[in-house]
Amino acid sequence: MSLKTLNRWRDDTGMVLSDRRPVAVRPAPTNKLTEEEEQRILEICNAPENASLPPSQIVPALADKGEYIASESSFYRVLRKHDQLHHRGRSKKRSKISRPTTHVASGPNQVWCWDISYIPSRVRGQFWYLYLILDIYSRKVVAWEVYDKESGDLARDLINRAVVAEKCSKQPVVLHSDNGAPMTSHTFQSKLADLGIIPSHSRPRVSNDNAFAESVFKTVKYCPQWPSQGFLSLDESRNWMLAFVRFYNQKHRHSAIRFVTPEQRHDGLDKVILEHRKQVYSKARERQPLRWSGKLRNWEPVGSVALNPEREPEVTGSLEKVA
Repeated sequence: MSLKTLNRWRDDTGMVLSDRRPVAVRPAPTNKLTEEEEQRILEICNAPENASLPPSQIVPALADKGEYIASESSFYRVLRKHDQLHHRGRSKKRSKISRPTTHVASGPNQVWCWDISYIPSRVRGQFWYLYLILDIYSRKVVAWEVYDKESGDLARDLINRAVVAEKCSKQPVVLHSDNGAPMTSHTFQSKLADLGIIPSHSRPRVSNDNAFAESVFKTVKYCPQWPSQGFLSLDESRNWMLAFVRFYNQKHRHSAIRFVTPEQRHDGLDKVILEHRKQVYSKARERQPLRWSGKLRNWEPVGSVALNPEREPEVTGSLEKVA
């Protein structure tokens, strides 16, 4: 508050005066539409030839006839004032999409995500179902299984095995998923409550909210060894996934975590490995300084990982735009 405003609110004795803004007399804007102009706008918009057209269509049509009454925004303002601006047509009314829930993992076994994906067989129209749980901090596949159906009971058994394997029972682990039937089943939700796991769900019909799970499924299915013709049997698909998960967790250097393996980051070994790489690069630059025109490659460990992080507003000149 400025000093000038404070002095205006006080009288000569220093007492605060009553608020005079509600009773203040404000002059009408010089460019205000007259009553006749407002009625003319309503008559034009309610004419039979314009009854189904928005002002964005009416105003250019008037200009083609050599007539100008008011701007397009003024047309909208007058219609809104007289309660004539409503959603029309058979299309759904525009709705505001809520922001996704953000979860941040600063270590392993804090935020998991999971989903179910189809696995094709050699028989046309027959599929099996890959259940997979991923730790977003380390990208480690903490549990998986291939079943012949989607079921909340099977999902319950899988999450129970994951908690036992990771020894994180009764820890505040967040488990994120979409809104599929197995994910929202009463059996599965009851098991999460027993294990002390906090459930989290994507927004309806928004697949991007579970991006980590979608990404790992793409890695699975775009693997060069993936059988494009499908699997011969359920056991074959399980054996293939067993070999893939071992490779993915123990040998695959993940680009999002500075090219260490998920198990190395999950076990906290990434800091030692990345520090060793940094020393190797430093010694190489000392041996051949002319070959290094810039800084060393960034071998610092990746910090916290956020699921559906909140986006910061982008500042361009004097305007701020939220991405």
